[in-house]
Amino acid sequence: MTTLLNTQDVARMAQTLGMAELFKRMVGYLEADYLRWNEFDKCARVASHSPDGVIELMPIADASLYSFKYVNGHPKNTRAGLPTVMAVGLLADVATGRPELLSELTLSTAIRTAATSVMAAKQLARKNARSMALIGNGAQSEFQALAFHHLLGINEIRLFDIDPAATAKLQRHLSALPGLRLIACKSTAEAVRGADIVTTVTADKTNATILTPEMIEPGMHINGVGGDCPGKTEMHRGVLEMASVFVEFEPQSRIEGDVQQMPADFPVTEFWRVLKGLSTGRASEQEITFFDSVGFALEDYSMLRLLRDLARELGLGQDVSLIPQMADPKDLFGQLGLSQPAAALAQAAA
Repeated sequence: MTTLLNTQDVARMAQTLGMAELFKRMVGYLEADYLRWNEFDKCARVASHSPDGVIELMPIADASLYSFKYVNGHPKNTRAGLPTVMAVGLLADVATGRPELLSELTLSTAIRTAATSVMAAKQLARKNARSMALIGNGAQSEFQALAFHHLLGINEIRLFDIDPAATAKLQRHLSALPGLRLIACKSTAEAVRGADIVTTVTADKTNATILTPEMIEPGMHINGVGGDCPGKTEMHRGVLEMASVFVEFEPQSRIEGDVQQMPADFPVTEFWRVLKGLSTGRASEQEITFFDSVGFALEDYSMLRLLRDLARELGLGQDVSLIPQMADPKDLFGQLGLSQPAAALAQAAA
């Protein structure tokens, strides 16, 4: 049997554990898997692009578990009442190929993306960072805000979105949270002024320049989340030129990240090297660091592992028969329940 988790199951996990604990566990799973980077069979995701968006498959495996995520990105979906990003994922046993878990990953992708942002910021942002600008206040924004508040001690978040209703929505959700000050700003420049961390999480599939060099101050850490496919960027190239740039999986980031606009020899550091102590993260208080986050399959592998373990811990999900349960594994036809002899079947078909 395969465990099936739906959106209600994931919501129950958040309600039972609380978001702070859920993010804490997710970061722990991410760090554990990133530290095993070389044990994974990795590839860039397989993307199918259309004028309105992209549909992607994201596979990865180690010696024990295989996972993949199906995910889309369609910025115009909100006009039709659909999320910009929708996803499902599967976790399977490598030894047998048996699917262990089939899960929603729309809510879970937002959780793992915010946790990944915090995992990187723990290494790349200044240790005394307390303020963050959050540019783009759509579906992902509350998750980013909560993760940075609960796990990194961010107590002031400066908000900007070209849609004021999106900012108002975020304020409704989080304004009652103790110890967190939310400030609505009139422009990106106003929001980033004086911020220790800048997180961009915009949705438009364009070569945008949300941040430009004159907005960047010494010591800032920039968390670029919205640029995640060819032709979709958030940074003026001058921002990258003035920063130390860190990526998830370089072959994928060169195609999809903000570094797609840079020369092939533009220097980047894969983040796992920082976590393992093989490369330097932040070198000084004045250094500008940039995490070019496009989303990598390892993060979904970590999320699916956590979902599997939480389902067992909390008694959530339901068993579904995705694979036939056979007394004789060679008797697949018998699963159809057709009791007539073959000759009678042939005659009926005639």
